[in-house]
Amino acid sequence: MNFYAIQSIYRFEMARTFRTLLQSIASPVLSTSLYFIVFGSAIGSKIQEIDGIHYGSFIVPGLVMLSLLTESISNASFGIYFPKFNGTIYEILSAPVTMWEVVIGYVGAAATKSLMLGVLMLITASFFVPIRIDHPILMVFFLVLTCISFSLFGFVIGIWADSFEKLQMIPMLVITPLVFLGGSFYSIQMLPPFWQKLSMFNPVLYLVSGFRYSFFERADVALSVSISMILVFLTLCLTVTWLIFRTGYKIKN
Repeated sequence: MNFYAIQSIYRFEMARTFRTLLQSIASPVLSTSLYFIVFGSAIGSKIQEIDGIHYGSFIVPGLVMLSLLTESISNASFGIYFPKFNGTIYEILSAPVTMWEVVIGYVGAAATKSLMLGVLMLITASFFVPIRIDHPILMVFFLVLTCISFSLFGFVIGIWADSFEKLQMIPMLVITPLVFLGGSFYSIQMLPPFWQKLSMFNPVLYLVSGFRYSFFERADVALSVSISMILVFLTLCLTVTWLIFRTGYKIKN
């Protein structure tokens, strides 16, 4: 394992984050604050509690998960797409670096950025609503696993995309709607039976549900199912990444 190569890629990507603090850190935190103002105040005045939990506190896991998913994908996809765009990807491919060292460097940096944002989101939320975390180890487990899984997914998108429009297409048109419809701001038990069953086909529901369980011991689906789903997604992303480097898809041609 070439740790120097991993460290070089990791440090370069992290340095890019700190050069753009306004875009990388301040903007997501500000967006989360606006969500709390709008949803916590406007809607929270109409919906006092869900399952005995104050509505403002109830939406915290959903808001954090929304930011984690979008930022993980965005950071990782841009991180690998930009070297493709300016041609520096060939320097990496010609260096004595294995595919997994490249993946660890880029995905590790993207996951670290997302994890930092997740912590900042929780700190920001604590200024608006009371937060309790019943299972902190489980919460960290979901945070880390979600950041890694969706950073890998973003890495795949960055390799697949051949324009900046495609780079934004999946997060904006697929991930964000799935998060909003995945129980981030409500419990699916509030829906009619047909829509409850339909929601079960939304993979993000299992992430939000498991993450919320770590806070309040309340979940729309079983915890074991949530953990299984994210492990399946992680395995799928690893498999696709391996196939991309194995075949050279959109990298060597």
